[in-house]
Amino acid sequence: MTGRVYLIGAGPGDPELITRRAARRLAEADLVLYDALVHPDLLELCAVGAEKVHVGKRAGRVSERQGAIHEKMISAARNGRTVARLKGGDPYLFGRGSEEAEALSAAGIRFEIVPGVPSPIAATAYAGMSLTHRHASSSVAYITATESVEKDRSSHDWAKLATATETLVIFMGVRKLGSMMDLLIEHGRSPQAPAAVIESASLPRQKTIVGTVATIATLAAEAGVGMPALTVVGEIVRLRQALRWYDNQPLFGRRVLVTRPEERARTLSNRLRDEGAESVCLPAIRLDTSGEQAALEGAVDLAGSYDWVVFTSATGVDAFFDAAARQGRDARVVGRARLCAVGPSTATALARRGLRADLVPAQFRGEGVASALLDAHGPDLRGLRFLLPRAEVAREVLPETLRGAGATVDVVHAYRNLPATPDQGEVIRQVIVRREVDIVTFSAPSTAHAVAGFLGPGAAALLAPLTVASIGPATTAAAEGLGIRVDVTARDSTADGLVDALRAHASRDR
Repeated sequence: MTGRVYLIGAGPGDPELITRRAARRLAEADLVLYDALVHPDLLELCAVGAEKVHVGKRAGRVSERQGAIHEKMISAARNGRTVARLKGGDPYLFGRGSEEAEALSAAGIRFEIVPGVPSPIAATAYAGMSLTHRHASSSVAYITATESVEKDRSSHDWAKLATATETLVIFMGVRKLGSMMDLLIEHGRSPQAPAAVIESASLPRQKTIVGTVATIATLAAEAGVGMPALTVVGEIVRLRQALRWYDNQPLFGRRVLVTRPEERARTLSNRLRDEGAESVCLPAIRLDTSGEQAALEGAVDLAGSYDWVVFTSATGVDAFFDAAARQGRDARVVGRARLCAVGPSTATALARRGLRADLVPAQFRGEGVASALLDAHGPDLRGLRFLLPRAEVAREVLPETLRGAGATVDVVHAYRNLPATPDQGEVIRQVIVRREVDIVTFSAPSTAHAVAGFLGPGAAALLAPLTVASIGPATTAAAEGLGIRVDVTARDSTADGLVDALRAHASRDR
């Protein structure tokens, strides 16, 4: 059977602005043809095993010829494949999506259009402007500075366009900005009319330059504005002073190295993005659960005989209950035992297993857990049995404190934190050496040790020009023990706590 093609709008840049329908169609495709401006995170929505092909399509750069893209779509569909053609912005707004749809129609291929958030809507919103406003703009015109080379002459009637609408949005006009502004002035637009250029809209590297029709070309050139960018002309530019919200956040534009394992990095990355930062996810450690499986499965088998099972990380929760699943068992394996979770993320991991933590200490570290358990039972823990499924290398303050109070404590190694591979470590080293990030985060003592190992004897000096942030006091102590200065320590040892601490630190620096 002939396949089908989805022409999908990826939105303006921010990967979270993709529509639900677009995400679903992307996950259904076995061939994805994507443009240069598509955010790489969107490719994570593709089906496992889907073929992903970059087809360029970026002004001013070598890219796939449009006819070749047509041929790829048609050939794949005729071979029964489901094709997602993923395009920046909206397929039908200066995106040549209509040409692709015409080619599919002529070939008898079924297709569907999935609209995307148009770039002018997003760009002005993220730059602190409103395309329409009761008192500033009741009309808008979209203009492309790049027309088909097959046209005999420009279709733009500048005599009318210059003053026909209160707001003008010009696509792909950076290279012709000076001449286009001259045309507007020549045909009646005031040289003093407000104008702005917005580069990389909705992304942490967004750059907004504000001037007038007479000055904007010079200002944009001095600021080094490049593509992709939109030019906006009209009174709505003045709204930026009141409506600006995105690029004035304390962490806006900061590049943050996230060193936690890939499985745990998303929460922190999303919170950083919420604050306008760009996360660079390069895990410094990897999780290994292939170690003492016999001991872990034995602990799972006896879990119901303990008074408390104490989980010190979400990874420990997953390793423990994955071992239970391998035995054909489920959450009921904990029996009568009460459950302690070291913090909210660990409690959430238990909740995903259908279990509620009986105790979540206010302080998310070993001392806090020990104190909370002593508060629950009193200073004498004789007769009580505790099971701690945790990392192979961990601080001993919790089990030693409980044993000191008379408890029986069994520690089982549920997983190991291993340094990333040498190749991955070299990537981290180069990112730091070249100062490609502004902030380095440590989410556990193991990440500090791993990064220091990758950097070698000069680790402290290489990190000194950057802001170093730690998820909590234990991690800070580990980093400082390696001679690394820590600038920011989270009060709460969570992703939210780390981002809150970074935001407060950046606010003080402003």
